[in-house]
Amino acid sequence: MVKEEGEEQQHQPSQLDEPTEHAQQDYSWPAIRFDVPPQRAYHLHKQFRTDQKPNNFLKGVKWSPDGTCLLSSSEDNTLRVFALPDYGGDDCANVSSSNFDEDSFTANLVVTEGESVYDFCWYPYMSASDPVSCVFASTTRDHPIHVWDATTGQLRCTYRAYDAVDEVTAAFSIAFNPAGNKIFAGYNKSIRVFDVHRPGRDFEMHSTLKGDKEGQTGIISAIAFSPAHTGMLATGSYNQTTAIYREDNMELLYILHGQQGGVTHVLFSKDGNYLYTGGRKDPFIMCWDVRKAVDVVYKLYRSSEDTNQRIYFDVEPLGRHLGTGGQDGLVHIYDLQTGQWISGFQAASDTVNGFSFHPFLPMAASSSGHRRFEVPEDDDDVVSHLRGDENCVSIWSFAYDSTTNSVDGGDGGADLNGSSHENGTIIPE
Repeated sequence: MVKEEGEEQQHQPSQLDEPTEHAQQDYSWPAIRFDVPPQRAYHLHKQFRTDQKPNNFLKGVKWSPDGTCLLSSSEDNTLRVFALPDYGGDDCANVSSSNFDEDSFTANLVVTEGESVYDFCWYPYMSASDPVSCVFASTTRDHPIHVWDATTGQLRCTYRAYDAVDEVTAAFSIAFNPAGNKIFAGYNKSIRVFDVHRPGRDFEMHSTLKGDKEGQTGIISAIAFSPAHTGMLATGSYNQTTAIYREDNMELLYILHGQQGGVTHVLFSKDGNYLYTGGRKDPFIMCWDVRKAVDVVYKLYRSSEDTNQRIYFDVEPLGRHLGTGGQDGLVHIYDLQTGQWISGFQAASDTVNGFSFHPFLPMAASSSGHRRFEVPEDDDDVVSHLRGDENCVSIWSFAYDSTTNSVDGGDGGADLNGSSHENGTIIPE
C-alpha cells in the first residue's frame, strides 16, 4: 500500500538472499568490435508521445544492474521500465532505420511522478530473481526521494529532507553507495546521507563548504562512487567543479576545476583510478587521474555546445572504451587507454542525451530528445511533426569477439554484474 506524502511509513525489512554461484566463473566478457557499425535491435518512440504531452522527450536511460531491463526518464514526469525481450537472445529482430512506425515492445511498468524528475538510479544489487531487490530510486522537484518497486510500481518508501523552515526540499542528484545500504543525495552546498533501512526524515548532513568558503559551492548535480570499492565518491556541481570525497567520513580529498559549464555527469573508470566528468554546454568530457588529480589527462569531444540537456555517457564492461552521445545525434566511442576517437554511429536525428552499455552483453541503449519551442502553424497535432528517430529509445547490438577476457580478468576486476555481492543489504518492503 502506498502511503500519502508526509505519513511516516513502517517497514519490515527483509534480508536479501545470499547470491548463488551460477556459472559466473566460466563467463567471458564479450569484447565489443567497435569497428563494425552496431545494428538497431529494438526501437521505441510512440509510447513517449501523447496528446497531453506531444512535445515529450527522453532525459536518460539506464540498464538495470542484472541486465534484464532498462529504466527511462522523460519530460512527462514519468519513469518507465522496459524488460529486454528474450534477454538479448540471438533472435533479436533488427529494426530497419526507415521503419519506425511501431514500437518494438511496450513498457512493463509506468511510474508517474508529481513533478519534473531530477535524477534516478537503480539499487546496485537489483536482481530479477529476487523481488525484494527490484527497486529504483528517483528524486523530483518539491518532493522527497522515492524508492519504487520495479515489478509492481508501488512506492516502497520515502526519504525526506527539510529546509530551515521545515519544508520538504528536493534532492538534485541521488546515488546508492556500493554497499547498497545508504542513499547519498545532493542539495545546494550540502550532501545528505540516508540509511536505506530507516525511511523517513533521519539523515546525516554534510556541508560541501569547509571553513572560510573552502570546498565546493553550488548545487550538487551529480554523484558517482568508485566501482573498485576504494571508498571514494565524486560529486559534480553546477558551479563547474567536481569534488572527490572519502565515503566513510566525507573528507574532502580534491577539488577539480576546468569544466566550462555546470557539471552534469561524473563517472569512475572500472578500476577506480580515473574519473570522467562532463558539463552543460561543454563540448569536452574530461579525464582525471584520481591518484594525482592535478591536471586533465585528456579531453573527449562530444557535440553539446548549444543544448542545456544533461548528456549521460558510459564505460563498457571491460573498461576500455567510453560511449557518449551529443546534440548532433551521433554516438562517439573513445579508447580510454589513449583518449583517441575509435568510431561513431548515428543513433538519432536529435540530441542523444543518454547512452548506457549493457552490463555484460554486447548491447547498448540510447535515448534522444530535447525541448522544442516551435509552435505548429496549423491545427495538426505536434506529434505528426516528429520523426520516428526523434524523442526515442533504441537498443543496439554490437559485433563482438568472445574468445578473450575472463570474468575476473577485466580492467576493473568486476564480476558478472559489475560489482561484488559480498555487501548485499536490506531493502524495506
